[in-house]
Amino acid sequence: MPRRALFFITALVLALHWLVLSGVPLSWDSPAEPSGRVFSTRSIAAAPPPPPPAAAAPVAVAPAAALPKPPARPRPPARPQPKAPSPDTPNPAPTPVEAADASMDVGTDVALAPPADAAAEQDNPATAAESAASAPQAPAAPAASAPASAAPAPLTPPTAEPASGVDITPPGAGTGQAPSTTPPPVRLPPPTRLAFDVNGQAKKFTYHARAELLWQHDGSRYEARQELSAFLVGSRAQRSVGAITAQGLLPERFSDRSRSEQAAHFDYAKGRVTFSANTPDAPMGPGTQDRLSVFIQLGALLAADPGRFVPGTQLTLTTVSARSADRWTFTIEGPETLDLPVGPTSVLKLQRLPRKDYDQKAELWVAPALGYLPVRIRLTQANGDFADLQLRSSSAP
Repeated sequence: MPRRALFFITALVLALHWLVLSGVPLSWDSPAEPSGRVFSTRSIAAAPPPPPPAAAAPVAVAPAAALPKPPARPRPPARPQPKAPSPDTPNPAPTPVEAADASMDVGTDVALAPPADAAAEQDNPATAAESAASAPQAPAAPAASAPASAAPAPLTPPTAEPASGVDITPPGAGTGQAPSTTPPPVRLPPPTRLAFDVNGQAKKFTYHARAELLWQHDGSRYEARQELSAFLVGSRAQRSVGAITAQGLLPERFSDRSRSEQAAHFDYAKGRVTFSANTPDAPMGPGTQDRLSVFIQLGALLAADPGRFVPGTQLTLTTVSARSADRWTFTIEGPETLDLPVGPTSVLKLQRLPRKDYDQKAELWVAPALGYLPVRIRLTQANGDFADLQLRSSSAP
């Protein structure tokens, strides 16, 4: 009897740990979209009926006894009309929201993606061809009147960012004052290993875990890796790799692995980010970061010119997850002293406030003594769940 009771208690503890870890946000994790699946349909107007055929001109036929009498009003063969879709028939091409909802963890930040209809027709040639086939067909023009070149103009990815990709708005700037877009200097921190204690709440359960942020570079290439693990449950890891330029980090691949791995790939030649989660591509420009490299890039901007970033200054840059991209704005809150597990630490606080009802609130504390690397990260979801990472120790990799 004691063994059976012990077995059931162990199974219950494992199940609770699994539920907790599956709901833990990691890094700047995308919040879950409100419940309820969103469907989008598009109606295509039926083609108008063809005009009545004109009376055929009389045709002279040589008399022949063996030939049957021709019909008085010959009718040309009817042109097949495209079949109008039924109102209950779903749109064959999924919208960006439906594609995102089909992924493992629904993303909500797709503000840089083109509008739903434009994205479906630009990124999906089959959809564009179907729309063209559904339009009313005009009578064929004579071959001699066709233009010499009928090739369509190439599509140009939309440009939504300034030259530097980073907007820096000083405190008290008026609404009509444009933010500075001059590429700011950067100063990267030395390679460092940071260990964190994690406390939080997920799905109404309180949990404790460990996390580690490993930052490495050789002056031309970098790798950042953050992993959160819980006893007897497993881990969740994010990884960013790329190049180092005069403007800071240039991410090439960002991955997020828990039960399975999803990744974002940065194509700078085409100016787009592609996702392994089958969500629509997102346009990008200079200064784009992923949800792990943004930690390091923000600190590098602050370290290069601390006097420029007084309290109230806002920094806006494109941030990419494994499923989507969006422009994020961080506000400098001011200096503080935190009592962390590693000891009292002088820090500078930054904050990202929610823009939508289901966005998460993100608070970031960076330490000048550690090259402005993060020493505390607190993420709070709209439903009250949170994760609080506090520095326990730092060392060389």
